[in-house]
Amino acid sequence: MHDDKPILSTTTPEAQSPLLRQSLEEVGAFVDNLWLQDGLAKNTLGAYRSDLEIFSIWLSTTYAKHILQSTAVEITAFMAWRKGDKATSSNRRLTVLKRFFRYAISQNRLTQDPCANIRPAKQMMRFPISLSEVQVEALLLAPDISEPLGLRDRAMLELIYASGLRVSEIVQLKLIHVRLNEGVIHIVGGKGNKERLVPFGVQAGKWIEQYLQESRPSILEGKASDYLFIGRHTGHGLTRQAFWYLIKRYALQAGIQVHLSPHTLRHAFATHLLNHGADLRVVQLLLGHADISTTQIYTHIAKERLKTIHQQHHPRG
Repeated sequence: MHDDKPILSTTTPEAQSPLLRQSLEEVGAFVDNLWLQDGLAKNTLGAYRSDLEIFSIWLSTTYAKHILQSTAVEITAFMAWRKGDKATSSNRRLTVLKRFFRYAISQNRLTQDPCANIRPAKQMMRFPISLSEVQVEALLLAPDISEPLGLRDRAMLELIYASGLRVSEIVQLKLIHVRLNEGVIHIVGGKGNKERLVPFGVQAGKWIEQYLQESRPSILEGKASDYLFIGRHTGHGLTRQAFWYLIKRYALQAGIQVHLSPHTLRHAFATHLLNHGADLRVVQLLLGHADISTTQIYTHIAKERLKTIHQQHHPRG
């Protein structure tokens, strides 16, 4: 969802001016290139298109200019016009514009980037919520493994904590992706649709094996399914919403009071690896981050956690 202010519909007569049509064609070519070259996810491509179309419409109606005629003056004015935006939204738009103009330069459609000297807005660093190792243990113990669905959920929670998979990745897992003998999962997806092999360790492997032998057949009730984790009576994979519901329910049972997100166990995976001495580059590869700066956020979480532990347990803390 975007907090975009509607300024002009692209279906109105004003929006159908040749100037704007040309700008929107440039935007379309750029988005197509992103899809072909980088394989970005559909939602990401949609966000890029939306940001660039809003700027194009504003530029054509305010300055009667084509997007490739933009200067730092107009872009700064656009950012000022969007002054009610959060710093994160403003910086996202600036990043999209910079990427568009770099593409235009590479295609010889432009000679210089009008965003080059525009600085991003200052923003507070946001840290994802993580759990302590004790809290994770309590969460993993919450499902009733005497029930088929409880055993499924235990295996699922163990796997996501052991591998750091995204929720979208774990609910889309199929049997062919899991190599139990090797202790790895073959992932194709996530941001950028990249391919990676993710280890999951002995403990998660044991729970997956137990789930496959004791629980999955009874949940399927004779149906066939390619998915690893399947919903009751359906044979289909779980939805993200169903997984999120399970996390909240088990956190409540475990007495965990902190605010959770669907990626809480992914955050815990990364933080606990770093707490135990893992290299940042290794964590980046395991998480499937394209940029090391995305992974660096977890070093801050790990440091803050160590500070808290020191203050709580050191006699001079």
